[in-house]
Amino acid sequence: MSAKAELYDVIRKPIITEKATMASENGAVVFEVAIDANKPQIKEAVEALFGVKVKAVNTTITKGKSKRFRGQLGRRKDVKKAYVTLEEGNTIDVSTGL
Repeated sequence: MSAKAELYDVIRKPIITEKATMASENGAVVFEVAIDANKPQIKEAVEALFGVKVKAVNTTITKGKSKRFRGQLGRRKDVKKAYVTLEEGNTIDVSTGL
């Protein structure tokens, strides 16, 4: 597997919500990342994929909800988010393309 594919295994997708948009005004970008990824891996992947300098990485784990589907009890997956703060002058465009 190529090195770039391994970096995309760490960073799954950008998260575009109202809270993430407010964070982007302060120079932060929010990504969904692999549940077993740590902060140094996330920093390395963002710097390599987007060519920017990362100042800090904060992570949160959102526990999946229990939901019913056709009477069966199921559970949504746990999601790990990374709030990546960029150095001054660096930006990442994660627009939806709509």
